[in-house]
Amino acid sequence: MKTLKIIVISTIVLVMTAGLCGCTTFDNFKAAFIDKNQDSGREVIIGVLEPVTGSESKNAEDEIRGIQLANSIHPNAGDYRVSLVFSDNKSDIDATETAAQTLIAKEPAIILGSYGSVYSLSASPFIRDAKIPAISITNTNPLVTRNNEYYYRVCYVDSNQGDLLGRYVVEGKKEKKAGVLLPEGDDAAQAMAAAFGRRLRSETDNDDAIAFYEQYKTGQKDFTKELNRIKRTGVKSILLPGEYADAANIITQAAKLNMDVEFLGDTTWSDGSFRKLLGDNVTSEDYSFVQFFSSEGELTSQAITKERELFLSAYQKEYGKGSEPSDAMALGYDAYVIAADAIGRTTGKPDAKKVAAVLADPGYQIEGATGLINFNSIGDPIKTAYITKWKNGKTETVYTLEAQE
Repeated sequence: MKTLKIIVISTIVLVMTAGLCGCTTFDNFKAAFIDKNQDSGREVIIGVLEPVTGSESKNAEDEIRGIQLANSIHPNAGDYRVSLVFSDNKSDIDATETAAQTLIAKEPAIILGSYGSVYSLSASPFIRDAKIPAISITNTNPLVTRNNEYYYRVCYVDSNQGDLLGRYVVEGKKEKKAGVLLPEGDDAAQAMAAAFGRRLRSETDNDDAIAFYEQYKTGQKDFTKELNRIKRTGVKSILLPGEYADAANIITQAAKLNMDVEFLGDTTWSDGSFRKLLGDNVTSEDYSFVQFFSSEGELTSQAITKERELFLSAYQKEYGKGSEPSDAMALGYDAYVIAADAIGRTTGKPDAKKVAAVLADPGYQIEGATGLINFNSIGDPIKTAYITKWKNGKTETVYTLEAQE
């Protein structure tokens, strides 16, 4: 019997010694086998609701890449390891409802997405009922946050962009009058124009600050009459909300008339497709637009954050030195950074209720890749923004707008 015990003990020692040799040291053995089991309960889920497949999947790619890049830099939220759990809404409204419910059943502390305001709105009732905070990334429809106290966003809506461009005219260009040329029947364009006008009138204390206001038909080819009327007003800045194909046509025709006017547009002008639509006679002095992220140009201290440097370094390592990230990728990155930061600010085991309380705090503020960010009472961002031009094939910031409610 004694001999048998010695054999058993010897066998156990041999097995452990072999295991330890494979792990090289006891520390490695502990990390590989003991700590792993202990850490299994120290995981927090960040849900990602996106069209991974379907007609919108290509458009959602940069949002997803931004989230994944941020996760590679910040794999933990406080003392918890982040597990990204994706739920594919398949670019379909009905599928979005199922995808949202499937994701909610996994009890994430927070949800990111979806690309496409219509999908976020479809998921919204389920998110609200589950009381799980969510952050939309590029949704510009104001209803996404207005109808759900748990939904936030990291981009500006159309009306916000009109306000920003109004600030640029007054603060950056030192002008007291401007004009608006917009498409008929476009609600988003009208909201942007209304905010632009309000900002100019309030900043200049002049009810006639919008000296030119005219509408055109979407797809219109000839803008000679409208441009000549603008000439006669003498204004130097014209807001052009609406489809960027029409805007590019207007700017090109204005350049042919040698007009001394700068046209102003929204963040869609940062798309390379817009630049390709501009005529060869158009220069960077002829137009400016809002952008959510800037990799170069005239930047302020609010813009040059530690997170911006981390993001740019990781992005260029992944996609090539000198490459320029899209707004959507930077915003996806910031959505994750906010989610991880909010989780890290909770005490005890994090859950959706605790994270929601952190984000709802009026004093909540964070430095993201896109600049300084906090949220207003609706869940929309108060953050740094950039007025940008296309120069030498890249976007370059010409004026930074500090965060202002």
